[in-house]
Amino acid sequence: MKKVIQDAEKATVKIAAEVKEEAPKMVKKAAKAAEKTKEAAEKTKEVAEKTVKSASKTAKTTVKEAAKKAEAASSEAKKAVTATASKISKKEIKETVYLQYYGKEIDKDDVMKKVKEVWTKEMKKKVGDMRTVALYLKPEDDQAYFVINGEVTGSVSLD
Repeated sequence: MKKVIQDAEKATVKIAAEVKEEAPKMVKKAAKAAEKTKEAAEKTKEVAEKTVKSASKTAKTTVKEAAKKAEAASSEAKKAVTATASKISKKEIKETVYLQYYGKEIDKDDVMKKVKEVWTKEMKKKVGDMRTVALYLKPEDDQAYFVINGEVTGSVSLD
C-alpha cells in the first residue's frame, strides 16, 4: 500500500509540475485572447460610431434634400395655382363692336389694328408698351380718336 501511495504522490507531484509549467502558458494565452477580444470590441465600437455618423449625415442630407424638393414642389404648386387663378380671373369675353352709319360698317378690331400701326410704325414704340387704349369714334368726322396709356393721343381714319 505504501508503494501505491508513493506512486500516487509521485504522479501527483508530476501532474502538479506539469500544471505549474503549463499554467503560465495558459494564462498568457488567456491574456492574449482577452486582449484580442478587447481590440475587436474597440474596432467594433469604432466601426459602429463611424456607421452612426455616416447614417446621421446621410439622414441629414436626405432630410435636407427632401425639404428642398418639397419646397420646390410647393413653389411649383403655388405658381400653378397663381397661373390658373390668373387665367380664371382673366377669362376674357370675346367682344365684337361694329359702328354702322350711312351704309358703312366699321369694326372695332379694324380700328385697333390701325391704332397699333400708328403706335409701332409712326411712333416707333412696341405694342407690348400699350397698357390702355381709349377709342372715341366720330362718324361725322370719319375719324377714330385715341388715347394710349392716358398720355399719347392721335387719330386714325374710319375708312
